Amino acid sequence: MVSVLLVEDDPSISQPLQAGLEREGFSVELATTGAAALESKKHDLVLLDLGLPDLDGRVVCQSLRAASSVPIIVVTARQDEIDRVMLLELGADDYVVKPFGFRELVARIRAVLRRTTAQPAESEPVEWGPLRIDPRIRHVEFNGEPVELTPKEYDLLAALAADPGAAVTREQLINNVWDENWWGSTKTLDVHIASLRKKTDSSLIQTIRGVGFRLAPSTSES
Repeated sequence: MVSVLLVEDDPSISQPLQAGLEREGFSVELATTGAAALESKKHDLVLLDLGLPDLDGRVVCQSLRAASSVPIIVVTARQDEIDRVMLLELGADDYVVKPFGFRELVARIRAVLRRTTAQPAESEPVEWGPLRIDPRIRHVEFNGEPVELTPKEYDLLAALAADPGAAVTREQLINNVWDENWWGSTKTLDVHIASLRKKTDSSLIQTIRGVGFRLAPSTSES
C-alpha cells in the first residue's frame, strides 16, 4: 500500500481529503504542523500544504528534499507564478493550486509515483564534455564535481542525455519526464531547464527555438 504523508492543519480540508485518499487505496498519515512533518517516518509521497501554523511551507519543502528524494506535491493558494517557480527550485515534484478537483489530485499523485518508482534502465555512464551521468546510481558530475539535482531535474537531464546533442521537443520532454496527461503549465519545463543551467553551466543546454532543447555539442575532443 502506498503511504502518503498529508501535511495540512485545516481539518475541514484534511479530513475529507484523508478519507478520499484512503478510499483510493492509499495509506495516509496526517501531520498538522511543519515540525510534525519533518519528524514523521518515511513515506512514499508527501502532500504538503504551504499554509502551516508553525513553519513556512517552503522551508518544510526544502528540508524534506534535503533529507530524502521522497516525491513532494505542494498544495498552494498562491497564484503568483514566482511562488510556484521557487517551489520547483526548492525540490517540489509538482504542485496544485486551490481550489483543485479531487480526481485531478489523485491523477497527479499517481503520475508522480509512476515516474519516481520506475526502475532505471541498466546502462553505462554517459560522458558528454564536462558532463558525466551514471544512471545506475542517478549520479551527476560536471567538471568532476558532483551536482545535487532534484529527482525531476535528474530525469530531465537524463532524457536529454539519452541522445546527446540531438534536439528533443518540448512535448517529448514533458511526456517522458512528467506525463502525457500532465495537468500543469509547460512553464514547469522552463523552470527546470533554468535550474539545470544554474547548477551546471548556462551553455550546457541549448534552446532550439520552436522545437525544444538539446545538450550543447561536446567539447571533449577539443
